[in-house]
This record gives sequence, structure tokens and C-alpha cells, in this order.
Amino acid sequence: MYRRVLVGLLLAVVIATPSFAQSAEPDTTKVALDTIWVLVAGMLVFFMNAGFAMLETGLCRAKNAVNILAKNFIVFAVSSLAFWFLGFALMFGDGNPMVGLSGWMLSGADNSPLMGDAYSGVFTSLNWTGVPLTAKFFFQLVFAGTAATIVSGAVAERIKFVSFIAFSAVLVGIIYPIGGHWAWGGGWLAGMGFLDFAGSTVVHSVGGWAALAGVIVLGPRLGKYMKDGSVRPILGHNMALATLGTLILWLGWFGFNPGSTMALDPAAISLIALNTNMAAAAGCLSAATVAWLALGKPDLSMILNGTLAGLVAITAPCSVVSMGGSVVIGLVAGVLVVYAVLFFDKVRIDDPVGALSVHLVNGVFGTLAVGLFATDGGLFYGGGVAKLMTQLVGVAGVGAMVFIVSLIVWSLLKMTIGIRVSPEEEHEGLDIGEHGIEAYSGFVQAPQEARAEIM
Repeated sequence: MYRRVLVGLLLAVVIATPSFAQSAEPDTTKVALDTIWVLVAGMLVFFMNAGFAMLETGLCRAKNAVNILAKNFIVFAVSSLAFWFLGFALMFGDGNPMVGLSGWMLSGADNSPLMGDAYSGVFTSLNWTGVPLTAKFFFQLVFAGTAATIVSGAVAERIKFVSFIAFSAVLVGIIYPIGGHWAWGGGWLAGMGFLDFAGSTVVHSVGGWAALAGVIVLGPRLGKYMKDGSVRPILGHNMALATLGTLILWLGWFGFNPGSTMALDPAAISLIALNTNMAAAAGCLSAATVAWLALGKPDLSMILNGTLAGLVAITAPCSVVSMGGSVVIGLVAGVLVVYAVLFFDKVRIDDPVGALSVHLVNGVFGTLAVGLFATDGGLFYGGGVAKLMTQLVGVAGVGAMVFIVSLIVWSLLKMTIGIRVSPEEEHEGLDIGEHGIEAYSGFVQAPQEARAEIM
């Protein structure tokens, strides 16, 4: 009998031991899976740099291709150092409702729930995700780089390379993080209940407001607006490149939006990915239709920007709207982008690639769409105007700060190192003047004016 009892106890220990050993395993496994997901999503967002480079280059003239490629390449290097040195701490470090004041250069512990109470962390606003601090930093870095890249297209074909680098450092190091702290870093907007899930305002309209300030200070390209008030089209040189770039951006958005869960939550990332895609598709079709009706032809550049408009607009509400809501948001975004392009030309705001129409206009719309289409508390779902008003305050507050500070920075750069190349360099092309190299060496192209006459 004693032998049976002993055997029974041994069997119980053997059987129980794996369960005790595995009791802590789910947390470790979840952290590992979440971390892999966050890093892969971040890599998709990083690859969006290639999409922006190709889109902007294709929509501009061949003589400026090297310059645009160089800007889109170096901007992420600048962003990496600026965000590490200043930006991340200002954005996510513990501080006050206006700005973070701790965690410089990733110093200080990350007090995520998995690390226990023994750690005194300084990034409280990121406690909701249990991935390592380094993974959090990498994912937020690629978002910061995206905001800076948006500026590149709007100021293309006439800005000094060094001035763009200088502004990008200030944007990613100071301006972007302050707005980000308000919404994502535990700042005053977060306290109000402002929601911007993946960055329609924090990333896209921040880049758009900064770009608008730059375009105003910089002025239009030579020959864009005639003395009689007419607008002279300046055509892009490679629509194949622009199309491929847009497809890369569409792909990258499946890291941008679903990755913002910062956790491998099957239900959440599936819904967000689907909402993201449906808004892009709807924006593509509505922009094509409106361009066809308003301009007489289904302009490819409008089709591409309509797709991006849908993606920008769904970025804020992607986690809180239904699939039907995402389609409506995309349809509206596609209409907005076409008329925004025409509006900016009418008021002589020269944006070579439509960045303001895509990122600024639809960043604002997408943020407000949270207050309209959120299934929990949205105006169209019986929630009243409270959520919409909160979203409006966020749009206005971040927009005013970014535009005013950017205007000051651009003006200071103009008064010191200058921001615009000489008329001779602009006419010849920035590739030769700024970089001493051509994108298509050995190929001879007729001037655009001559090609227009032939057509």
C-alpha cells in the first residue's frame, strides 16, 4: 500500500511539474510573438521609404530625380539619430501634459507590466504593450521618419539639400515629438480622450502642416503659375515608378496600421488590415471617378493619390470603425484629394506630388472620422458630438503648433543658410547643381516645353 502511495505521489509530481514549468511560459511566448510582430510591422513601415522615394521621383522631372532619391534616403538616417537623441524622450518620456522630460537616449528603465514593480520606469505612456523598449523605439522611429518624408515631396524641385536635412532634424527631434506626446505620450490630448490609433494626425497631418509651412516660405517652382492666372502643368517623368511606389506604400500600410496594436492580437490586426485595404480601394475608385468627371480623363496621378488618401484617412479610425465605415471613409477621401489638388493650385500653393492633399487634408479628415464613424460613440452611431469635438480640438491644437513652429524654423533657415536653389540651378536641375550626377546619364530628353508642343 505504501508503495502505491509513493508511486502515486511520484506520478503526481511528474505530471504536475510540466504544468508548473509552463505556467510562466505563456507570458514569455506572448512577449516573443508580440516582439516579432512589432519588428516585422516596423520593417514594413521602414520599406515605405522606398515607396515614397519612387512615388515622388516619378511625379517630378527627370532632372531632379537624384535629388529626390537622395532626400528620401538620407531623411531616415537623420530621423534615426534625431529621434534617438531627443525625439523619443520628448514624445514618450514621463514629464508633463505638454512634453516628456525623461528617458534621454533610451536611458532609464521601461516599466512595462511584465517587468514587475521593482523597476522604476520613465516611459509610462508605453506600459500598455509588453514588448522590449528597443522594439517600442524601433516601431516609433519608423513612424517619425515617415512624417519627415512627407515634407520631401511638397518642397521638391527647388529646395536646397542642406536645408531639407536641417529642417528634418528639427521636425523629428522636436516638432513631431511634442505633438506626439500630446496624443500618444500621456499628454493633454490623451487626457481628453483624443483617439488617433495609427497617426492620421500625429504622423500624416503633422508632416502635412510642416510641408505647408515650407511651401509657403519656399514659393512655387519657376514657371508653374503664369501672370495671367493660369496654371502650367509640370508633368512627372516616370509614372511606372510612381505606380510601383504607391503599391509599396499600400503594402507598407499593412504594417503601419495593424502594427500599431504592438501585440499579435489576431482579431484586432485582421480587422485593422481589412479596414485599411477597403478604405484604400474605395479611395482609389472614387478619385478615379471624380477625376474622370471633373478633368475629362481618369488621371493616373489622381488614382494613385486617391489610394493614398484612403490609407491616410483610415489610419486614425482603423481600429474603431466597421468595414462599411472604412469604405465610406475611403470614398470621401478619394473625392477630397482630387478637389484639394485643384484648390491648392488655385491658391498658388505649389505641391509637385500632392502631399498636402493626401497627408494634410485627409489626415485631418481621418482624425475627424473617428468622431463620425466610431461604432462606439461616433456621431453616426448615436453617440452625439462629444467625441467629434474632442477630435476637432486635437486636429486644431496639433495643427496650429506644428504650422507655427515650422513656419518659424523655415523662416530662420531662409534668413541664415537659405532654403532655395538659384534660378539657374532650378532650370538646369538639382541633380547637377546639388549632387553633380544625373539619374539618367547618357539619355537625352527634349525639354518639357518642346514635348508639350509636339503633343
